[in-house]
Amino acid sequence: MEEFFSRKYGDRVRLGILTTQPDQARTADEGDEVREAPLDLKFDYLPRDIKNYLDRYVIRQDDAKKVLATAICDHYNHIKRCSARGPCREYSKQNIIMLGPTGVGKTYLVRTIAELIGVPFVKADATKFSETGYVGGDVEDLVRELVHKADGNVKLAEYGIIYLDEIDKIATPNNILGRDVSGSGVQRGLLKLMEETEVSLRTPFDLASQLQAAMEFQSKGKVTRQVINTRHILFIVSGAFNGLVDIVRRRLGARSIGFMAGAGAIPKDEDYLALAKSPDFIEFGFESEFVGRLPVIVTCRELGIEELFQILKHSEGSIIRQYVQAFEAYGIELALTDEGLHQIAEKAYEERTGARALVGVCERTFREFKYSLPHSGVRRLEVTARLVDSPVEVLSEIQEVAKVDQLASLAVEFEEITRQWSLRHGIEIHLQPEAASLLCRKALESGKSAIDVFEETFRNYEHGLNLIRKSRGISRFEITPDVVLNPSETLDHWIRDYYISRPAAD
Repeated sequence: MEEFFSRKYGDRVRLGILTTQPDQARTADEGDEVREAPLDLKFDYLPRDIKNYLDRYVIRQDDAKKVLATAICDHYNHIKRCSARGPCREYSKQNIIMLGPTGVGKTYLVRTIAELIGVPFVKADATKFSETGYVGGDVEDLVRELVHKADGNVKLAEYGIIYLDEIDKIATPNNILGRDVSGSGVQRGLLKLMEETEVSLRTPFDLASQLQAAMEFQSKGKVTRQVINTRHILFIVSGAFNGLVDIVRRRLGARSIGFMAGAGAIPKDEDYLALAKSPDFIEFGFESEFVGRLPVIVTCRELGIEELFQILKHSEGSIIRQYVQAFEAYGIELALTDEGLHQIAEKAYEERTGARALVGVCERTFREFKYSLPHSGVRRLEVTARLVDSPVEVLSEIQEVAKVDQLASLAVEFEEITRQWSLRHGIEIHLQPEAASLLCRKALESGKSAIDVFEETFRNYEHGLNLIRKSRGISRFEITPDVVLNPSETLDHWIRDYYISRPAAD
């Protein structure tokens, strides 16, 4: 290859061979690694502080909030001790596994915590990754993404949170033989990340990274090894874990868990999930080493109609607030009622996708209103149960009422415009009621202002009527519906009748 380039391009082009790991070509010594001093993490929260903050955004899930808040405080207080005292003794990192159906707020809980404490947050779908060397994303890419989210601040990225959703999808049941690229391979790839390892910021399969390394090698004679340590990165995984309930139920056998559900109550699936232990996850299809690195188990419970209603009404992150702001931009007040919000909650609950369904229900409810009302003159929209049930019908009724109101308002405008025109030109024009009504409808249907419609309709009337006034001394003209429908023809007719056909005597 080098001979080919030499014959074709001479000494102008030289071929350099890159290995799959550019930092092995002739990397810097260990002392030349890019290692920065520990970040002084400003973390001074108590578990109750974090839970109180979460209460503002996430409805229900009290047990999950308490467990999360405590685990987060343990994790970041440990980091503070390490930063203050130097290398720490052996510590079992509080990586977390979250259980619960879709739409109960698992992702929202973790993202809200990350925003509160000011660390980068990366979320990914576990099914999108594969064991290194196979087609698919590399789990180490998650760590590199933290650096990107931290705007290149490696120190801050080393204290970030990586959240992997749908982790249950990479479980490998015992009846699967052979290497499962999207299952056990990903688990093995995550094992070292969840404890402590160093991840190169330059991926061997990224062309940009390879070119950057090649340029650095050419200019410096070595490639500086840029790495990020995962010692203090918190890993949180989650999933619905369909089938885990059966495993827990079999383990418990005939024993009752009524104390969890309440006296006399029939235990729900979420009650069984709350009792899940490490052996249950192993039977579900996870490697024992993988489960061992997730010591904190958090269970999120399904949201009912009342919880969805409370989310809409009280959560600071409620989707309904976006719609209030959207209508405010058009000068329209969105007046929320409890009955209307409750109806939205009921419709969302029927979809069985938790809080996610609120977005779809709200969009279907308000879509046509957002399009039709901004130019209608409506300034207040009351969200009732009937509006949520029959938005098209209610919109039609509102538009009819708005049309009547607009016509009345336009009639007043045209009356004032006519009066001002008469005073300005010394010629009185009188709008008959039917003519005024035609002008109002013309303005309403065209979407033009009253003054624009008036000026377009009576564009040449000032000059034409002045000719008639000077010729015949007539200074008052009646504007009939026919005048509005045929303004130019009517003016021509008047001029012929009053000015040309019957000129004033000398």
